[in-house]
Amino acid sequence: MALGSRGAHRAGRVSSVTAEKRVLLIGGTSEIGLAIVRRLAEEGPLWAFLLGRDQERLEQALGTLERAAGIRGEIDALEADDLDSHRRVVQQAFSKAGGFDVVVLAVGVLGARSGLDADRAEAAEVMRVNFLGAGSLLIESLGALRERGSGTLVVLSSVAAERPRASNPIYGAAKAGLDALAQGLADATEGTGVRVLVVRPGFVKTRMTAGLAPAPMAVSADEVAQATVRALAGSAHTVWVPGRLRVVFAVLRHLPRRIFRRLPI
Repeated sequence: MALGSRGAHRAGRVSSVTAEKRVLLIGGTSEIGLAIVRRLAEEGPLWAFLLGRDQERLEQALGTLERAAGIRGEIDALEADDLDSHRRVVQQAFSKAGGFDVVVLAVGVLGARSGLDADRAEAAEVMRVNFLGAGSLLIESLGALRERGSGTLVVLSSVAAERPRASNPIYGAAKAGLDALAQGLADATEGTGVRVLVVRPGFVKTRMTAGLAPAPMAVSADEVAQATVRALAGSAHTVWVPGRLRVVFAVLRHLPRRIFRRLPI
């Protein structure tokens, strides 16, 4: 499905809710992204704009937010692979909302875990969506925030970005690219009024990881959301979930490759 403007408009005129915090969730059916939106709503009135590829699931997600947290909002169609449409759709969302206080980039797919033996089409999709597509949306979102002169971009990365592992090299490499892009652009936009917060969770128990054996220190989507919202209240540029993974990967990052490649991770 190509990006377009055929989303269901659920909130009427956005101007009527300008006193509410405005949040754009790119990847509008992401369990982690939706958990972040719900956590943000605990701080006060919130209006959410959900962008995603599956209109039916977007409708269901927004309905759940409305019933569970009283969050009003709107949805629109987004295809991470349709790079040529990213600028138009992001700018259209910003125009409808009058800008956003927080943008959550939660686009990603998990797959090609067999590395070199993975299906080539699946491997290409993982790389395209997790780096090229998500990176394009990162650039467009951060540019729109900079033009407005304020706001925070939350980028959902992964601990896999810190040092891609032999057990899942394609996903790890794609996330490493997105993470590096986010960190570099965060430095490039310092002093412009916008902020980038990179979130690096470990194994998260969601639909996407269903069927996989949970790794040590596995967390829930809500635990990631709680840590993210807590970090938003401070000045951090990177948050690890759980926090002790920062120490674990500080060690793993410097292990010699002959040792690292033998670890059961």
